[in-house]
Amino acid sequence: MSELVRIIAASLVDNPESVEVREVEGSQSIIIELKVASEDMGKVIGKQGRIAKAIRTVVKAAATKENKRVVVEIIQ
Repeated sequence: MSELVRIIAASLVDNPESVEVREVEGSQSIIIELKVASEDMGKVIGKQGRIAKAIRTVVKAAATKENKRVVVEIIQ
């Protein structure tokens, strides 16, 4: 799951080497923390959060195979 988020985020930003993804796994849920450079934050969030919502949708679709609940958090 975290590798999927890393690939998507790295393709969106100007500094792909600054993309950091951390995965915290619980019994029923997975929290994926995404951190990018401050100047790339707008590219990951998008206008009115559309890109962030799209990333969350893709990750949730991938997580349904594992019967897990996934939360993607974008950290500044």
